Amino acid sequence: MNIEDFRDYCLSFDGVQEKMPFGKAASEYDRGILVFSVSGKWFCFVNVEEFDFCDIKCDPGRIEELQGLYEGVRPGYHMNKKHWISVCFNQDVHDAIIRELVKRSYDIVVASLTKKQRGELAEIRRVHDGI
Repeated sequence: MNIEDFRDYCLSFDGVQEKMPFGKAASEYDRGILVFSVSGKWFCFVNVEEFDFCDIKCDPGRIEELQGLYEGVRPGYHMNKKHWISVCFNQDVHDAIIRELVKRSYDIVVASLTKKQRGELAEIRRVHDGI
């Protein structure tokens, strides 16, 4: 997987927006962070230059299990370690698993949205599907 494929995948979900919010950060690494969100809530971010790992939301009950299964799953970089993990690219976590974890992160955030926000996403989906 490369940054272009990863970005396209993240943007394939309904209502996803991207931004690079740390343009004035002191760290060059942090200035290169691309954030993916839905209704203003983050579900994933990645450094576009390094493309070394992504941070994603995760079910707290699965974090320990995933860290036991994969060396490439670590506590979330600069995030609440109870709800976020870092998943390293080009290690022992296969691309299909990374995609599954990113999709689950998106689903976690969508589930936390208000009824109105979820309705707006459903409308986006209907328009996209031509219904």
